[in-house]
Amino acid sequence: MNLSKSNLSAIKTQPGVSLPAASVLELPEKVLQFGTGVLLRGLPDYFIDMANKQNVFNGRVVVVKSTSSGGTDAFDTQNGLYTICVRGIDGAQRVDKQVVNASISRVLAAKEHWNEILECASNPQMQIIISNTTEVGIALVEEDKVTAQPPVSFPGKLLAFLLKRYEVFAGSKESGMVIIPTELIVDNGKKLKSIVNELAKLNNLSESFIEWLNTANDFCSSLVDRIVPGKLSAEDKAATEAKLGFTDDLMIMSEVYRLWAIETDSERTKEILSFSKVDEGVVLAPSIDVFRELKLRLLNGTHTFSCGIAFLSGFATVKQAMEDKIFSSYISTLMLDEIAPAITYERLSLQEAHPFAYKVMDRFRNPYIEHQWISITMQYTSKMKMRNVPIILEHFEKFGVVPQYMSLGFAAYLLFMKTQKNNEGKYITVQHGKEYMVNDDVAGQLYEVWQSQQTADKVVDVVLKDGSLWGTNLAVLPGFAEAVKGYLVSFQDKGVAYTLQQFQLNKTEV
Repeated sequence: MNLSKSNLSAIKTQPGVSLPAASVLELPEKVLQFGTGVLLRGLPDYFIDMANKQNVFNGRVVVVKSTSSGGTDAFDTQNGLYTICVRGIDGAQRVDKQVVNASISRVLAAKEHWNEILECASNPQMQIIISNTTEVGIALVEEDKVTAQPPVSFPGKLLAFLLKRYEVFAGSKESGMVIIPTELIVDNGKKLKSIVNELAKLNNLSESFIEWLNTANDFCSSLVDRIVPGKLSAEDKAATEAKLGFTDDLMIMSEVYRLWAIETDSERTKEILSFSKVDEGVVLAPSIDVFRELKLRLLNGTHTFSCGIAFLSGFATVKQAMEDKIFSSYISTLMLDEIAPAITYERLSLQEAHPFAYKVMDRFRNPYIEHQWISITMQYTSKMKMRNVPIILEHFEKFGVVPQYMSLGFAAYLLFMKTQKNNEGKYITVQHGKEYMVNDDVAGQLYEVWQSQQTADKVVDVVLKDGSLWGTNLAVLPGFAEAVKGYLVSFQDKGVAYTLQQFQLNKTEV
């Protein structure tokens, strides 16, 4: 039995499975969504479905595909229904639940159904536009025409839709939309608004339309944070379907943690986004800078400080490393005692940072997600610069002492970047009897440093002083170079795993 509207009543209710009532499938369309990806289905659509089941938002989603539907489409076959398998750790509890999501009413391909998509602009209940078109999607294509069928770019399609909306409702302020991009770009809402405005001028649209565009519509920057790996393995999918009693070609998995931080101070927008009332994972705030800082420093920054240590210690995945008490203790102390105090300021307190850090540790321990450390090392240098150098500088500015856990992580980065050059001229590292490609834009530069310098101490001096790598001279930080040298030498002489063990036992310099 396949998951579909006609088969929904035949599915047996069982513990750990959330099914929609038939009435949910008849709710009006309120959201236009550009993108069918798993992030949108696992986060915004998850919240909308949850609200609908609690009789709060009471609206469904029209999804716009950028590609042609091409034959029988799973969304059509299943009437937009799909299962989200929510799996992970929440506090001390393991979570494994299945949610049949009924938020999607229909899926339309932009090239084939553009007129139907534009017709959605005539629906007075349509109030929200969501997008996830990748970072490349929010870009200005100057030659894009609003009259094209359809326009080439996402901003072009959005502009065409808003123009139709303006014309149908004669420019009424009440017809304005709440527009929420979720692309991983800082200030994505502001950037999208700027591009749409520029495109409106290039298309010679009226001043009255442009005024309505800017005053009646709320372009909200947003931050999304949820790991949604997507499809289950064939074996896992078969086992889950056997348990549920139906097949589902759209089934996806997500972690438990969820955050959709939306930047707005509009009371009208808050009322329209009523689904925010049913789950603490949706946050509406005048500024989302705090949430971005927490994610960038405590989640991403911790990954970057620790990935070299974990990989060189022989751990393949994050969950494997977190099962090791010594490594887990390093992660915990790094976040709670060094990163969190360094990033706090007048708008971000330790009382906010510490709970986020504990949630990060739950996410790292998730037994259902195979997150490879070697993948986290991609563009290691730029990640270290953007995510972690600011934390190191803040720590010195606030406390005037060497952050030992950060220094250990930096030393592991340097050792990881001691690469070999293969016959194809690519940079590799050989660990645990296996070759790994080092994917880093400055791998060649670091390779030359290791080749030209005679000792680890000299490598540290050269790299820390290089402002082209870090945007500053890290060698001037009192005691930082000495700490990194000590750990790097110990890594080379005694091994990374042993050095980490001794570091954790002594809580001091090796």
